[in-house]
Amino acid sequence: MSDHSAIEWTDATWNPVRGCSKISPGCAHCYAEVFAERWRGIPGHPYEQGFDLRLVPGKLKEPLGWKRPRRVFVNSMSDLFQDGVPIDFIKTVFKTMREADWHTYQILTKRHERMKAVVNKHLSWTESHEHIWLGVSVEDRKHGLPRIDSLRETKAGLRFLSIEPLLEDLGPIDLSGIDWVIVGGESGPGARVMEPGWVLSIKDQCKAHGVPFFFKQWGGVQKRSAGRLLQGRTFDEFPAGRMEVAL
Repeated sequence: MSDHSAIEWTDATWNPVRGCSKISPGCAHCYAEVFAERWRGIPGHPYEQGFDLRLVPGKLKEPLGWKRPRRVFVNSMSDLFQDGVPIDFIKTVFKTMREADWHTYQILTKRHERMKAVVNKHLSWTESHEHIWLGVSVEDRKHGLPRIDSLRETKAGLRFLSIEPLLEDLGPIDLSGIDWVIVGGESGPGARVMEPGWVLSIKDQCKAHGVPFFFKQWGGVQKRSAGRLLQGRTFDEFPAGRMEVAL
């Protein structure tokens, strides 16, 4: 776990699963894969197997030992709803989130259909737990927009979108049932360009529907120089509630 995550919209990360596989254009320049593969073959390192899928049972109870409430990004280095992650393991992850309910958990996936199937059948209790936030990644119209429809049909205490990397103009978005939207550009080597008009369209739609809007970054090869100002200011909106203000 990282006590001070560099990810702007969370406080900490928790990775009971490591590794993933590419399934859509948004995965092309995956930061997690680049990081993990640096350590492949180094004995004893958490990522000695690179970005291969690996369950880490020793981390399942980790949040129970964190006494200070925080926002926790679940599996920043993986996707909990990959086919290779057993349903019983997923259920144990959610059990910990239910027990350590002083934290707020942010679960993000591109495997929207499996998330809907597993949660609705085995974890429907999640719907009454507003500290467990379920979200989907949205990078373009073809792959991203269907994920939003699937998320809407998933039982959740709170639903959010991570529109990052934003690769094209999404056009009108159905934001019904969505409680939070994050937008960001791709960063690092080979980063694809995000046009300001694409971002402003989403921001305006969020405002019209009363959905909190968080602008993460412009991205680019040197993301720090590009910054995260939009129309001369930062947008750090969060869903209302106990974690509305970062701790």
